[in-house]
Amino acid sequence: PQSSFAALKYPQFVAYIFGNAFFTMAILIQEVVLGYSIYKMTHNPLDLGFIGLAEALPYISLALFGGHLADRRNKKSLMQLSLLMIIAGSVILTWATSASAGLSQEVLLAVIYGVIMLIGFSKGFFNPAASSLIAFLIPKPVFTNATTWQSSFWQAGAILGPGVAGFVYAYFGLTVTLYCVVSLLVLVMILICTITAPPVAIPKEQIGIFTSLRQGISYVFKTKIILYATLLDLFSVLFGGVIALLPVFTEDILHVGAEGLGILRAAPSVGAVLMMLVLIRHPPMKHAWRNLLLAIGGFGIATLVFALSKNFWLSASALFLTGAFDSISVIIRQTVIYFFTPDDMRGRVSSVNGIFISTSNEMGAFESGFAAKLLGTVPSVIFGGAFTLIFVTIVWFRSKDFFKLKFDK
Repeated sequence: PQSSFAALKYPQFVAYIFGNAFFTMAILIQEVVLGYSIYKMTHNPLDLGFIGLAEALPYISLALFGGHLADRRNKKSLMQLSLLMIIAGSVILTWATSASAGLSQEVLLAVIYGVIMLIGFSKGFFNPAASSLIAFLIPKPVFTNATTWQSSFWQAGAILGPGVAGFVYAYFGLTVTLYCVVSLLVLVMILICTITAPPVAIPKEQIGIFTSLRQGISYVFKTKIILYATLLDLFSVLFGGVIALLPVFTEDILHVGAEGLGILRAAPSVGAVLMMLVLIRHPPMKHAWRNLLLAIGGFGIATLVFALSKNFWLSASALFLTGAFDSISVIIRQTVIYFFTPDDMRGRVSSVNGIFISTSNEMGAFESGFAAKLLGTVPSVIFGGAFTLIFVTIVWFRSKDFFKLKFDK
């Protein structure tokens, strides 16, 4: 039997997962405090949706090109250049929110949304390179174990990020919190510098960029298991996600303030990390497709419980379960994509998958804000949870052939 720590024997993989965790932590700290600050300024849930929209649009417009470059250029260099732009944007935010800047509310909002767009632009190049890099850092037999560790570290960053955000913001203010973000991003840069870049793939034939992009899109759509896996994530988080609306729940429904926001924002990641510890010992790949669909169904049910709850700890428990179920989904989906993607297309397939993820997360944040404005906060979340259950039921009956698939450990 494979050791539970098999993937941790590879130092560059360890540097990668630590860098990924710190990057996630930094981005989520920034996301949480900016969302909370904007809602405190405007008390408009639609403004929270615009945060997701401002990041998603530039990311989606550039991710395919970023995937093409990840397959044709040095992945490490792409990550470093993109990260420099993200650091620069965070430095601008730190200045803009300081008392010495003296910006009016309207100008400050414009700067915040502008920097968020810059970060989305940069992630359009960073994410495809980072996602495709992991396959070159570990051998195939330990990939499922590596995916579990990578997701565990990511979730650890996602736990610490919101928790740190809520408490540092409450006690030290917005500007100090953003200084923490810049420090973490610099640490990520140092870790990336320790990784040896994999060799750049030499294409078998010279093709134009648009042909290259079409190949990536076509591969995802003709490989049905990858397509269904990404669609499940897209629709469950696009309509069932509640993260963007947490400032509304904490302020207007549960009345728990910034500290409560930190706990609620971290609850899904706590559930995810604890589930990951179980999955390290008991990988979910024996009945992978069945487990994926059951996990997403559980995510939808937990979302409905959160929508109907008026008790803070019940709400936190429901969010805890959404994270636990989502962690099962993440492991299975990443393993599916890894096993069914050739090395010379990993950047492009990662970029297409990244567009689905960004659409579900950032565009989902806009959808949540818009639906809350249109239907009301609680009805919009009920609708999202119900839609997730309906969609996973449809996929269950349309993908019965995948129940027989087996994956090497």
